[in-house]
Amino acid sequence: FFFYIASFILLLPVDAEASEKNYYMTVYGAMQTEEDIWGAFLPTKFASDYYFFAVAAGKKIGSWRDYLDFEVEGQAVKHFGKQTHYEFNAAFVVRWLKFPWDKYLDTSFAIGEGLSLATEIPELELELHGKAAKFLNYLLVELAFEVPGTKNWSMIFRIHHRSGAFGLFQDIYGASNALGVGIRYDF
Repeated sequence: FFFYIASFILLLPVDAEASEKNYYMTVYGAMQTEEDIWGAFLPTKFASDYYFFAVAAGKKIGSWRDYLDFEVEGQAVKHFGKQTHYEFNAAFVVRWLKFPWDKYLDTSFAIGEGLSLATEIPELELELHGKAAKFLNYLLVELAFEVPGTKNWSMIFRIHHRSGAFGLFQDIYGASNALGVGIRYDF
């Protein structure tokens, strides 16, 4: 289901004058934390032997001046260690593009909101909160820095968050958070 939605969205046209880079691929690895979403920004306690690798594809679907890009993103995630399931996520992303230091280090900040489907109920979510589900809310927070000397490559730091959205999804109030590092290619 997510694959069909992501495929349809990736085929939508984008104003070519706004930017010549309308698509991107991101790969990142992440370690899951025992922290809440706020603690995941600077985690002090990582969950022992819970980590994953993610591949994401996205498309710019619009922009507002030179300040914001609007994107859609689909992800495939493979968990390793104590969890070995797959996870599929789809998100709408808003990316802030302007920072005062951009002429020295081009930076962007993104927040995405969407849906997450795990192929099994994640063991870590059960361990931390006693209740979990395959289908939950998905949230991403990302900081990207263009690799100096390139125009298409960025290093990213990402918070990867699955939760019941304060009970909206199956009366689940817990969450899982991961801190990831990876690389993004814009084309």
